[in-house]
Amino acid sequence: MKILIIDDEKSIRNILKEIVELEGHEVATAANGKEGLDAAATSQFDLIFCDIKMEGIDGVEVLETLMREGTDAAVVMISGHGDIETAVECMRKGAYDFISKPLDLNRIMVTLKNVADKSHLVRENRILKKRVAGVQEIIGESAAIKRIKTMIERVAVTDARVLVTGPNGTGKELVARWLHEKSNRSAMPFVEVNCAAIPGELIESELFGHEKGAFTSAIKQHKGKFEQAEGGTLFLDEIGDMSLAAQAKVLRVLQENKLSRVGSDKDITVDVRVVAATNKNLQDEIKKGTFREDLYHRLSVIIINVPALAERRDDIPLLVKYFIDQICSSNGVPSRKISQEALDELSSHPWTGNIRELRNVTERLLILGSPEISKDDVMMFATPNV
Repeated sequence: MKILIIDDEKSIRNILKEIVELEGHEVATAANGKEGLDAAATSQFDLIFCDIKMEGIDGVEVLETLMREGTDAAVVMISGHGDIETAVECMRKGAYDFISKPLDLNRIMVTLKNVADKSHLVRENRILKKRVAGVQEIIGESAAIKRIKTMIERVAVTDARVLVTGPNGTGKELVARWLHEKSNRSAMPFVEVNCAAIPGELIESELFGHEKGAFTSAIKQHKGKFEQAEGGTLFLDEIGDMSLAAQAKVLRVLQENKLSRVGSDKDITVDVRVVAATNKNLQDEIKKGTFREDLYHRLSVIIINVPALAERRDDIPLLVKYFIDQICSSNGVPSRKISQEALDELSSHPWTGNIRELRNVTERLLILGSPEISKDDVMMFATPNV
């Protein structure tokens, strides 16, 4: 396990570090609450030992911050004799356990074993969640896809905002989902908003929520997508189609981490990572006056461009085979074969609808084609008759 020890007493840090390292665990230490929070923000720990009484940011504040940020670590509070009531209160706030001073070796050993068991269950649960959620793999071995996968690995663990660009149907949402899955926020919600699908007069209510009576049809209070994504990731798809009024409010949230619901002047603090996507050239939209330049710069800390399928034709055979296995599996039937000539024919198509079109064509070939999909099947069914 990876363990963090936060304590302003050097002797306690050293004793605990020595005990834990002898059990074969990786250990980091912090001399105060701020150092501890900084360490927890940059690395993922399985267990955090945290003293309650410290100068500056005390242990209770550290715990509250860790819980608010959705840590997966088990937080064990270290309490002096006079801190027992506070330690019990910390348990109510999400602490895993507390250990009294002077430190008891047997108690530490039991804690390490219990947390190791808990970490194993958390990992299993996360794997099961991903299976249930059905987050697809990013399929491809082209240079462009390798760059995207590398970028996701490097960026996901940060809270940097990401703008995903590319034509419709290329898989921009999939990139956003993997940025979330590989982040420290993965246990928290991933909330998607298609800005192009929501009428302009409703987008503010959808994003920021509204109070009862804010407008005619507001019969009850409604939490917007920002609040629903608290602690997790908000994916703003097709952000280039958002109204200027909504853009101004989104900019405020990104600057201040605060919002107010429609019909309310009360500020609500939110902790959300924003990933946006667009099929438009936002620089052109800025020149036209339909997109705010200041919002563009807030969103585009990192830009990931997803290429059109025609620019990564080497990936088409891999994608087709993946879709065949996926579709057959979901229908409870054995997987089917496809000839090399059929794959070559598919690789030569223009694919103006990108991956979305390729998947639809693959499904059509499975329904209408031969037991082993042939080149003739592709030539007959790849382009639907109008």
